[in-house]
Amino acid sequence: MATKKTARVAAVTMLRDDLFYLKIWLAHYGEMLGRENCYIINHGHTPEVAEMAKGCNVIGIPGHHHKNFDMKRWRLLNNLVQGLNAYHDHVIVGDVDELVVIDPELGLSLPEFLGQQKQRQVITPLGLEVVHRIDIEEEPIEDKVLGPRLHVRLAPHYSKPCIISAGVKIARGGHFTQYEKINAPEGLYLFHLKFCDFGEYCKGMDRRNAVTAQIGATKREASIGGHWFADARGDDRAVFERLGKYAMQEGFDLGPFRQAMIDSFEPREETGFYHFERPDYELQFKLPSRFVGAF
Repeated sequence: MATKKTARVAAVTMLRDDLFYLKIWLAHYGEMLGRENCYIINHGHTPEVAEMAKGCNVIGIPGHHHKNFDMKRWRLLNNLVQGLNAYHDHVIVGDVDELVVIDPELGLSLPEFLGQQKQRQVITPLGLEVVHRIDIEEEPIEDKVLGPRLHVRLAPHYSKPCIISAGVKIARGGHFTQYEKINAPEGLYLFHLKFCDFGEYCKGMDRRNAVTAQIGATKREASIGGHWFADARGDDRAVFERLGKYAMQEGFDLGPFRQAMIDSFEPREETGFYHFERPDYELQFKLPSRFVGAF
Protein backbone atom coordinates (compact mmCIF):
# COMPACT_ATOMS: atom_id res chain seq x y z
CA MET A 1 0.00 0.00 0.00
CA ALA A 2 1.34 3.43 -1.00
CA THR A 3 2.15 5.83 1.83
CA LYS A 4 0.00 8.94 1.88
CA LYS A 5 2.02 12.09 1.36
CA THR A 6 1.63 14.54 4.22
CA ALA A 7 2.16 18.24 3.53
CA ARG A 8 4.07 20.57 5.84
CA VAL A 9 1.31 22.97 6.89
CA ALA A 10 1.38 26.06 9.10
CA ALA A 11 -1.65 27.83 10.59
CA VAL A 12 -1.63 31.55 11.37
CA THR A 13 -4.08 33.69 13.32
CA MET A 14 -4.23 36.92 15.29
CA LEU A 15 -6.47 37.68 18.23
CA ARG A 16 -7.20 39.89 21.16
CA ASP A 17 -8.98 38.28 24.14
CA ASP A 18 -11.09 35.75 22.15
CA LEU A 19 -10.19 32.90 24.48
CA PHE A 20 -13.32 30.82 23.75
CA TYR A 21 -12.39 30.59 20.07
CA LEU A 22 -8.67 30.23 20.77
CA LYS A 23 -9.35 27.06 22.76
CA ILE A 24 -11.20 25.58 19.76
CA TRP A 25 -8.54 26.79 17.31
CA LEU A 26 -5.73 25.23 19.36
CA ALA A 27 -7.55 21.92 19.71
CA HIS A 28 -8.09 21.80 15.94
CA TYR A 29 -4.80 23.01 14.49
CA GLY A 30 -2.52 22.26 17.42
CA GLU A 31 -3.45 18.58 17.45
CA MET A 32 -3.56 18.24 13.66
CA LEU A 33 -0.45 20.19 12.65
CA GLY A 34 1.56 20.21 15.86
CA ARG A 35 1.78 23.32 18.00
CA GLU A 36 5.24 24.02 16.59
CA ASN A 37 3.51 24.81 13.28
CA CYS A 38 0.93 27.18 14.79
CA TYR A 39 1.65 30.94 14.74
CA ILE A 40 -0.43 33.21 16.96
CA ILE A 41 -0.16 36.98 17.02
CA ASN A 42 -1.12 38.01 20.54
CA HIS A 43 -2.50 41.54 20.15
CA GLY A 44 -2.01 43.19 23.52
CA HIS A 45 0.36 40.62 25.07
CA THR A 46 -2.62 38.97 26.80
CA PRO A 47 -1.19 36.61 29.47
CA GLU A 48 -4.07 34.15 29.09
CA VAL A 49 -3.35 33.81 25.35
CA ALA A 50 0.35 33.16 26.00
CA GLU A 51 -0.51 30.54 28.64
CA MET A 52 -3.11 28.71 26.54
CA ALA A 53 -0.85 28.72 23.47
CA LYS A 54 2.27 27.28 25.10
CA GLY A 55 4.20 25.27 22.54
CA CYS A 56 2.97 27.47 19.69
CA ASN A 57 4.90 30.34 18.13
CA VAL A 58 3.36 33.30 19.95
CA ILE A 59 4.22 36.80 18.74
CA GLY A 60 3.20 39.55 21.11
CA ILE A 61 2.46 43.04 19.81
CA PRO A 62 1.30 46.26 21.55
CA GLY A 63 -2.41 46.38 22.27
CA HIS A 64 -3.27 50.06 22.05
CA HIS A 65 -6.33 50.79 19.92
CA HIS A 66 -5.98 52.88 16.77
CA LYS A 67 -7.80 53.71 13.57
CA ASN A 68 -7.31 51.52 10.47
CA PHE A 69 -6.47 48.60 12.76
CA ASP A 70 -7.81 45.97 10.36
CA MET A 71 -5.70 47.25 7.48
CA LYS A 72 -2.61 47.14 9.70
CA ARG A 73 -3.55 43.68 10.92
CA TRP A 74 -3.70 42.28 7.40
CA ARG A 75 -0.46 43.98 6.42
CA LEU A 76 1.20 42.06 9.25
CA LEU A 77 -0.52 38.78 8.36
CA ASN A 78 0.41 39.13 4.68
CA ASN A 79 4.08 39.49 5.46
CA LEU A 80 4.09 36.66 7.99
CA VAL A 81 2.37 34.28 5.55
CA GLN A 82 4.85 35.07 2.80
CA GLY A 83 7.78 34.42 5.11
CA LEU A 84 6.36 31.12 6.33
CA ASN A 85 5.71 29.99 2.75
CA ALA A 86 9.46 29.58 2.35
CA TYR A 87 9.42 26.84 5.00
CA HIS A 88 6.04 25.14 4.59
CA ASP A 89 4.15 23.56 1.69
CA HIS A 90 0.96 25.46 2.58
CA VAL A 91 0.02 28.19 5.06
CA ILE A 92 -3.53 28.53 6.41
CA VAL A 93 -4.38 32.06 7.53
CA GLY A 94 -7.58 33.38 9.06
CA ASP A 95 -9.39 34.72 12.08
CA VAL A 96 -9.38 32.70 15.30
CA ASP A 97 -13.06 31.78 14.78
CA GLU A 98 -12.38 30.18 11.37
CA LEU A 99 -11.37 26.54 10.87
CA VAL A 100 -10.49 24.69 7.67
CA VAL A 101 -11.98 21.20 7.82
CA ILE A 102 -11.84 18.22 5.47
CA ASP A 103 -14.97 16.12 4.97
CA PRO A 104 -14.47 12.92 7.02
CA GLU A 105 -15.99 11.02 4.10
CA LEU A 106 -12.70 11.46 2.20
CA GLY A 107 -10.80 9.42 4.78
CA LEU A 108 -7.88 11.87 4.86
CA SER A 109 -6.43 14.27 7.37
CA LEU A 110 -6.08 17.87 6.23
CA PRO A 111 -2.26 17.55 5.85
CA GLU A 112 -2.79 14.38 3.78
CA PHE A 113 -5.38 16.13 1.63
CA LEU A 114 -3.06 19.09 1.06
CA GLY A 115 -0.25 16.67 0.27
CA GLN A 116 -2.26 15.78 -2.86
CA GLN A 117 -2.52 19.42 -3.94
CA LYS A 118 0.07 21.25 -6.00
CA GLN A 119 2.04 24.09 -4.50
CA ARG A 120 2.41 27.72 -5.63
CA GLN A 121 -1.33 28.28 -5.67
CA VAL A 122 -4.24 29.46 -3.52
CA ILE A 123 -6.98 27.08 -2.31
CA THR A 124 -10.49 28.26 -1.40
CA PRO A 125 -12.69 26.14 0.91
CA LEU A 126 -16.47 26.48 0.81
CA GLY A 127 -17.69 28.70 3.65
CA LEU A 128 -20.19 27.39 6.20
CA GLU A 129 -21.44 29.32 9.22
CA VAL A 130 -22.14 27.21 12.31
CA VAL A 131 -25.43 28.46 13.75
CA HIS A 132 -26.57 27.90 17.31
CA ARG A 133 -30.21 26.94 16.93
CA ILE A 134 -31.28 28.41 20.25
CA ASP A 135 -34.75 26.95 19.80
CA ILE A 136 -33.59 23.31 19.78
CA GLU A 137 -29.88 23.12 20.75
CA GLU A 138 -29.69 23.49 24.52
CA GLU A 139 -26.47 21.56 25.19
CA PRO A 140 -23.49 23.84 25.96
CA ILE A 141 -20.19 23.63 24.10
CA GLU A 142 -17.75 22.12 26.56
CA ASP A 143 -15.37 20.12 24.36
CA LYS A 144 -16.20 19.67 20.69
CA VAL A 145 -18.39 22.16 18.82
CA LEU A 146 -19.90 19.73 16.35
CA GLY A 147 -22.24 17.57 18.34
CA PRO A 148 -23.90 20.23 20.48
CA ARG A 149 -24.11 22.25 17.24
CA LEU A 150 -25.01 20.60 13.93
CA HIS A 151 -26.69 23.33 11.89
CA VAL A 152 -24.89 25.47 9.32
CA ARG A 153 -25.85 28.07 6.80
CA LEU A 154 -24.17 28.67 3.46
CA ALA A 155 -21.77 31.58 3.88
CA PRO A 156 -20.07 32.60 0.61
CA HIS A 157 -18.60 35.60 2.44
CA TYR A 158 -16.48 33.06 4.33
CA SER A 159 -15.45 31.05 1.29
CA LYS A 160 -12.04 32.60 1.77
CA PRO A 161 -8.88 31.95 -0.29
CA CYS A 162 -7.07 31.07 2.92
CA ILE A 163 -4.67 28.23 2.04
CA ILE A 164 -1.65 29.90 0.52
CA SER A 165 1.45 28.51 -1.16
CA ALA A 166 1.97 31.23 -3.77
CA GLY A 167 3.56 34.65 -3.38
CA VAL A 168 0.33 36.65 -3.53
CA LYS A 169 -1.19 39.54 -1.62
CA ILE A 170 -4.25 38.87 0.53
CA ALA A 171 -6.91 41.59 0.79
CA ARG A 172 -8.07 43.05 4.10
CA GLY A 173 -10.35 40.56 5.82
CA GLY A 174 -8.85 37.67 3.86
CA HIS A 175 -11.72 37.66 1.35
CA PHE A 176 -9.68 38.05 -1.85
CA THR A 177 -6.17 37.45 -3.19
CA GLN A 178 -4.28 38.46 -6.31
CA TYR A 179 -4.04 34.86 -7.53
CA GLU A 180 -5.65 34.64 -10.97
CA LYS A 181 -7.09 31.13 -10.69
CA ILE A 182 -9.57 29.47 -8.33
CA ASN A 183 -9.12 26.05 -6.80
CA ALA A 184 -12.14 25.07 -4.69
CA PRO A 185 -11.86 21.30 -4.26
CA GLU A 186 -14.76 19.11 -3.18
CA GLY A 187 -14.83 18.14 0.47
CA LEU A 188 -12.97 21.19 1.80
CA TYR A 189 -14.79 23.63 4.08
CA LEU A 190 -14.13 26.74 6.12
CA PHE A 191 -16.33 26.74 9.21
CA HIS A 192 -17.02 30.17 10.73
CA LEU A 193 -17.89 30.04 14.43
CA LYS A 194 -19.13 33.54 15.19
CA PHE A 195 -22.70 32.31 15.68
CA CYS A 196 -21.91 28.89 17.19
CA ASP A 197 -22.88 29.94 20.71
CA PHE A 198 -25.36 32.64 21.69
CA GLY A 199 -23.70 33.57 24.97
CA GLU A 200 -20.21 33.83 23.50
CA TYR A 201 -21.57 35.86 20.59
CA CYS A 202 -22.98 38.45 23.00
CA LYS A 203 -19.68 38.68 24.90
CA GLY A 204 -17.70 39.05 21.68
CA MET A 205 -19.95 41.81 20.39
CA ASP A 206 -19.58 43.65 23.69
CA ARG A 207 -15.78 43.55 23.30
CA ARG A 208 -15.86 44.77 19.70
CA ASN A 209 -18.27 47.59 20.46
CA ALA A 210 -15.98 48.69 23.31
CA VAL A 211 -12.97 48.83 20.95
CA THR A 212 -14.65 51.06 18.36
CA ALA A 213 -16.07 53.29 21.09
CA GLN A 214 -12.60 53.74 22.57
CA ILE A 215 -10.84 54.66 19.32
CA GLY A 216 -13.66 56.98 18.24
CA ALA A 217 -13.35 56.09 14.56
CA THR A 218 -16.07 56.08 11.94
CA LYS A 219 -16.81 52.86 10.04
CA ARG A 220 -14.84 54.21 7.09
CA GLU A 221 -11.87 55.23 9.20
CA ALA A 222 -11.70 51.92 11.03
CA SER A 223 -11.87 49.88 7.78
CA ILE A 224 -13.82 47.18 9.59
CA GLY A 225 -17.29 45.66 9.38
CA GLY A 226 -20.24 47.65 10.65
CA HIS A 227 -21.02 44.97 13.27
CA TRP A 228 -18.11 46.32 15.33
CA PHE A 229 -20.22 49.41 16.04
CA ALA A 230 -22.94 49.42 18.70
CA ASP A 231 -25.36 51.43 16.54
CA ALA A 232 -25.36 48.68 13.88
CA ARG A 233 -25.59 45.73 16.27
CA GLY A 234 -29.32 45.24 16.61
CA ASP A 235 -30.98 42.76 18.97
CA ASP A 236 -28.78 39.71 19.55
CA ARG A 237 -31.56 37.20 20.16
CA ALA A 238 -33.44 38.39 17.10
CA VAL A 239 -30.32 37.75 15.00
CA PHE A 240 -30.22 34.10 16.09
CA GLU A 241 -33.95 33.64 15.70
CA ARG A 242 -33.74 34.93 12.12
CA LEU A 243 -30.87 32.56 11.26
CA GLY A 244 -32.83 29.66 12.70
CA LYS A 245 -35.70 30.36 10.30
CA TYR A 246 -33.60 29.97 7.14
CA ALA A 247 -35.03 27.32 4.80
CA MET A 248 -33.86 23.84 5.80
CA GLN A 249 -32.41 21.85 2.91
CA GLU A 250 -32.52 18.09 2.43
CA GLY A 251 -29.23 16.23 2.28
CA PHE A 252 -25.78 17.79 2.07
CA ASP A 253 -25.05 18.28 -1.63
CA LEU A 254 -23.10 21.53 -1.79
CA GLY A 255 -21.51 20.86 -5.17
CA PRO A 256 -23.75 23.32 -7.08
CA PHE A 257 -22.81 26.16 -4.72
CA ARG A 258 -19.13 25.39 -5.05
CA GLN A 259 -19.52 25.33 -8.84
CA ALA A 260 -21.22 28.73 -8.70
CA MET A 261 -18.08 30.13 -7.04
CA ILE A 262 -15.91 28.71 -9.80
CA ASP A 263 -18.18 29.86 -12.64
CA SER A 264 -18.37 33.47 -11.39
CA PHE A 265 -14.66 33.88 -10.61
CA GLU A 266 -13.29 37.05 -12.21
CA PRO A 267 -11.08 40.12 -11.64
CA ARG A 268 -12.33 42.50 -8.97
CA GLU A 269 -12.45 45.59 -11.18
CA GLU A 270 -8.99 47.21 -11.44
CA THR A 271 -7.79 46.31 -7.94
CA GLY A 272 -5.53 43.43 -8.95
CA PHE A 273 -7.61 41.09 -6.78
CA TYR A 274 -9.97 38.32 -7.90
CA HIS A 275 -13.38 37.37 -6.51
CA PHE A 276 -16.57 35.43 -7.18
CA GLU A 277 -20.24 36.18 -6.61
CA ARG A 278 -21.27 35.94 -2.96
CA PRO A 279 -25.06 35.80 -2.83
CA ASP A 280 -26.76 35.94 0.55
CA TYR A 281 -28.34 32.47 0.60
CA GLU A 282 -31.02 32.13 3.27
CA LEU A 283 -30.51 28.37 3.46
CA GLN A 284 -29.48 26.04 6.25
CA PHE A 285 -28.33 22.43 6.41
CA LYS A 286 -27.99 19.88 9.16
CA LEU A 287 -24.52 18.34 9.05
CA PRO A 288 -24.31 14.59 8.46
CA SER A 289 -23.37 12.57 11.54
CA ARG A 290 -19.90 11.93 10.15
CA PHE A 291 -18.96 15.52 11.08
CA VAL A 292 -19.70 15.03 14.80
CA GLY A 293 -16.49 15.63 16.74
CA ALA A 294 -14.58 17.01 13.72
CA PHE A 295 -13.77 20.03 15.92
